[in-house]
Amino acid sequence: MSDAFDQGITVTEIAAMELPIDVAVETTAAFAGRALRGPLNTPVLINSLAAFQRRFGGIWHRSCLGPAVQQFFEHGGSRLYVVRLANNARGPMIALPATGGVLVLHALEPGSTENIRAAVDYDDIDEDDDEHFNLVVQRVAPDSGFVVDQEIFSHLSCNESSASFIGSALTTSSIVWAAIPAPHGRPAATVTDDAGFEITYVGHAQRGSDGHELSDYDLIGSSTRGTGIFALNEVDHFDLLYLPPMARGRDIGPATVLAAEQYCRRRGAMLVMDPPETWETPQSAVQGIRNSGYASANIVGYFPRMTKRHGQQGPSVAVGGALAGLLCKLDRIHGAWEELDQPGLGISRALRPILQLSIDDAQLLVREGLNVIAGQAAGRANVCGSVTMVRGSQMDRKNASLTVRRLWLMITNAIERATRWAVFELDGPRVAERIHGQVDGYMSYLANEGVFAGDRFVVHCETELRSDTTDPARGITIMLAFCPVGANEEITITLHQTLSGCRIAATAFAPATIKVA
Repeated sequence: MSDAFDQGITVTEIAAMELPIDVAVETTAAFAGRALRGPLNTPVLINSLAAFQRRFGGIWHRSCLGPAVQQFFEHGGSRLYVVRLANNARGPMIALPATGGVLVLHALEPGSTENIRAAVDYDDIDEDDDEHFNLVVQRVAPDSGFVVDQEIFSHLSCNESSASFIGSALTTSSIVWAAIPAPHGRPAATVTDDAGFEITYVGHAQRGSDGHELSDYDLIGSSTRGTGIFALNEVDHFDLLYLPPMARGRDIGPATVLAAEQYCRRRGAMLVMDPPETWETPQSAVQGIRNSGYASANIVGYFPRMTKRHGQQGPSVAVGGALAGLLCKLDRIHGAWEELDQPGLGISRALRPILQLSIDDAQLLVREGLNVIAGQAAGRANVCGSVTMVRGSQMDRKNASLTVRRLWLMITNAIERATRWAVFELDGPRVAERIHGQVDGYMSYLANEGVFAGDRFVVHCETELRSDTTDPARGITIMLAFCPVGANEEITITLHQTLSGCRIAATAFAPATIKVA
C-alpha cells in the first residue's frame, strides 16, 4: 500500500504472488472528530503530534480530537489516520472583480483559521487576448503568516465552453473551488502600480466558520457519500478505530457506537470505546453495559476515566487515545498476542484513575467485558484485564479474551491482504499449493515466536478457479486451526477469498494433518 501524506490519498496494490506474508506490519489507528482546519471526510496519515498540528491546527478547546491525538503519540502510537468532521462549517470566500461580474473562489477546507488569498495577472498572455488570465492561490498559516501551500494556474478562462475553463481547472486544486456561473469576462489583474508589474494578493471577503458541535449523524456519516466513519473506505486497512467525545461533557451516543462497531466488524478492526461520564461507579458501569446492549468481540472498553494527578480532582479525562497508543506499542514490542498489563505500558504519570477500585469491583468489571485502569506501578496506572466486550454464544466467548481476538484479526487480516492475487489465477491445484506455502510460512513464524500452544497449527487450502475469470463463485478457501498460548480452546477459521471480497468466519473442520513448528 502506498500512502500519500497531507492529501489523504491512498493507492491500494494487490500483494505480489508468493511473497512471504509481512510479519512486521505496524499497527495503524484511525481517529475522527472536529479540528480547526484540514480536509473534510478525508483520511490523512500522520506520524507525530507535530504533523497533526501542521495539518489540522493542533489542540483546540472546542474539540476532544487534539488531546486524543496527543495521548496516542505520547503512549507509543506511530501511525494514525485522522478524519476531520464538521457540522455546517464554512470556508472563507474570495471575491475578484471581473468584467461582467465577480469571480468567487471558495476555500475547500472550512474553518475560522483557514486563511487563503489569490492573485491575478496576465503574464505571457497576448495583449489582444482579453479572455485568458493567470491565477495564483495560496494557503497562509494564520499564526505566522507563512505560505504553507501554493497553486499556480495559467491561461484560465471564464468561458464555460473553453478547454481552460476555471471551473474545470480548479477541480485539481486542494485550496479553492470556483463558484458557477462564472462572470462573463476575466477578473482584473491584482496589481499595485500603474505599470502592472507588482502583483498583490486579495484576501478573503468573508471569513470561514467552524460550524456547530458534532452530532451522532456527523460521526456516523454516509456510506454512499464516504462521510463520517465511512471516509475510512479510502484506506486499505486500519487496526483500531477511536471516536473521541464529541465535545467536553458530550459523549458519543449508543447509535454511533453500534454503527462504528458494525463498521469495525466489517473492516476487521477493533473499536476503542470510552466509558460514558454517567458511569460514575463500578455498579453504574455494569448496569450501563447491560442496558446498552453492547456485546461485541470488536469493542475494547475500559473503566474508570482518569483525572489530572496534581491539585484538586478536576473533570474526568477520556483516555481512549492513550489506550489506542498503548495497543500499538504493545504490538511493536511484545506482539498482539500478549496482554496489555506489561512493564513499560503504563498510562502517563500526569493522570490517575478518577476512582480507586476494590479487587471485587475490578473482577466484576472484567467479567462484564471492561478492562480496568488501576495500580500505581512506578507512578503509572496500568490497563488490566485484556478482555473484549463480548457476550453471548459459546463461540463468541472464545473472543472474550482481547489477546485471542486481536491475534485472530492479525492473522486473518494479514492472510487476506496477501492472498488477494489468487482469485485472478487459473491453475487451481498450483494456486492452492502456492497459497499453502505462503500461509504455512507465516504460521510457522508465529509458532516459532511462541504464539501457539505446543507450536501446533493447521493450514488447509482448496480452490474453485474456473476458466471464466468473471465468475463471482471462483475463489480460494483457506482453513486454519490453532490454539493460542494460554487459551483453553482451539480456534478454527475459514477465509473464502472471491472476486467480490473475502468472507471470514469461525468454523469447524477436520484437518487431515497437524503441523508442528
